[in-house]
Amino acid sequence: MNTRLDTRVLVFLSLLIGIGAALHTIMPPIIFGVTPDLSLVMMMLGIILFPKGRYVLLASLATGFISAMTTGFPGGQIANIIEKPITAFIILGMVKVLEKSMSKQKLAPTITAIGTLISGGIFLFIPVVIMGLGNAGFSVLYASVVLPTALLNTVLMIIVYPIVQNITKRTRISNETSNQTKAA
Repeated sequence: MNTRLDTRVLVFLSLLIGIGAALHTIMPPIIFGVTPDLSLVMMMLGIILFPKGRYVLLASLATGFISAMTTGFPGGQIANIIEKPITAFIILGMVKVLEKSMSKQKLAPTITAIGTLISGGIFLFIPVVIMGLGNAGFSVLYASVVLPTALLNTVLMIIVYPIVQNITKRTRISNETSNQTKAA
């Protein structure tokens, strides 16, 4: 089993995380000053393209720390650092289960919708427990922020995934990735 980290994949994941961070910083708040986490879309895209535990761990930690630095949500720093790795490995599990029965074109938006709902639930649960936000606050924030974010993220993935998939097919990344996937 090949356990090395491919530099090309790491560079590609870094680009995705960087794009996600940039999108996250320019996205305006939608309600109560809460901004949807578009870096989550890029993390999920990286997981769908490179579904290996070592890449998922690195991408989730990087995304979590960058999101923590850019969040304005009270308690969001801790929530991002905890939530991103948990969400990432749940998404990895979903990818592994669903990739056998779905095309990647359907898998990407499906994973994004479900993953955003899970991510938002975990993210909001942490401040509820730590800061005592209360169940009413959770329900309002989930309905007013997480649900629209899930829709926004899914639409974004429908647009971005074919573009990124085309890029990876035209580069040596997809060849290396497919060889690694077959070897594992």
